[in-house]
Amino acid sequence: MSLIVVGSMAFDEIETPFGKSGRIIGGSATFIAWTAANFVQPINQVSVIGGDFPQADLHALAAKGVALDGVQIMKDRPSFYWAGRYHMDMNTRDTLVTELNVLGDFQPVIPESYQGSEFLVLGNLSPQVQISVINQLQERPKLIVLDTMNFWMETALDDLKKVLTMVDVLLVNDGEARQLSGEYSLVKAARKILTMGPRYLIIKKGEHGALLFHENHVFFAPALPLEDVFDPTGAGDTFAGGFIGHLAKTKDISFENMKTAIIVGSAMASFCVEKFGVSRLREITQEDISARLEQFVELVNFDIDLV
Repeated sequence: MSLIVVGSMAFDEIETPFGKSGRIIGGSATFIAWTAANFVQPINQVSVIGGDFPQADLHALAAKGVALDGVQIMKDRPSFYWAGRYHMDMNTRDTLVTELNVLGDFQPVIPESYQGSEFLVLGNLSPQVQISVINQLQERPKLIVLDTMNFWMETALDDLKKVLTMVDVLLVNDGEARQLSGEYSLVKAARKILTMGPRYLIIKKGEHGALLFHENHVFFAPALPLEDVFDPTGAGDTFAGGFIGHLAKTKDISFENMKTAIIVGSAMASFCVEKFGVSRLREITQEDISARLEQFVELVNFDIDLV
C-alpha cells in the first residue's frame, strides 16, 4: 500500500547533555520515511534538498524502499539546516541556527507515479505547501495525516485553519493543542479542535505518552520509560511514521486500529531517541520492533480481581 510522505530532508546539528552530534542528516520526511518503510513500501517521498545532501543517504533510503521521484535537488543551493541545544530535562531546547535555504521557496510537485497513493502524511511544513500537495492529488487518499507546530499558528493561522478542513488526523503536542484551541484542559482543547475539521486528533505529550481523540472517545498510550534519552530530535516524526506505517500496512483506519497504531508509533519513537538523528532507525530489525512492542504490551497489561 503506497504512502506519500511530504516534509523536510535536512542537516541537523544537535547538542545534548550527552554530547554533540556534529552535522548529521535530519528533517521530518527523513524520520518518517525511515520509520514507515518498516511497515509499508513504497514510501513516495516529496521534499527538496540542496547539492550538499549526501548521495549515500539517498541511496540508503532508496534501498529501504523509499521512492525519490518527488525529491527536488537544487544543486547550486544548500539544504535546510537547523542547530539546537537541549536542556538537562531533554524536553526543552534552544534553537541556535535555522537556515531555510532550499526550503524557503519549496514548491512541491507530485509525480504521476505517486498518484493513487492511499495514504498521505504531511510533515511539519507551511500550511500553503500542505494545501498545494492535497490539491495536486487526482484522487483523495484514504487517510490524510497532518503535523504542524506553534510557528504556523502564529504566522499562518488562516491557511492552517483551511488545511485542517482538508485532513483526517491532526498531530500536535500538548502546548500546540492549547495554543490552537485557547483551552488549557486538553479534553476541552480536543473538543474544539475536532470542530475545525479533522476527525481524529493525536496530542503528543513526549515522555508522558500520547492521547487519541475521536468524537466522544479518548485513548491514552504511555511512553516507554527509558533509562537514557540521548536525542529527542525527530521523535514526533518517528511517532507519525510508525502510526501511519501500521495503518497503511493493515489498511484499517478504524478507531480501534488507531489505538494499535499509536502504540506502534510510540514504540518506534522509543528507538529514535536512543541515538543521534536517524542512526538508530537505520539499524533496527523487525525482531527489534516486535520485541519493543512486547515491552509495551507488558507495560499496559494487568490482571485485576474485583471480588
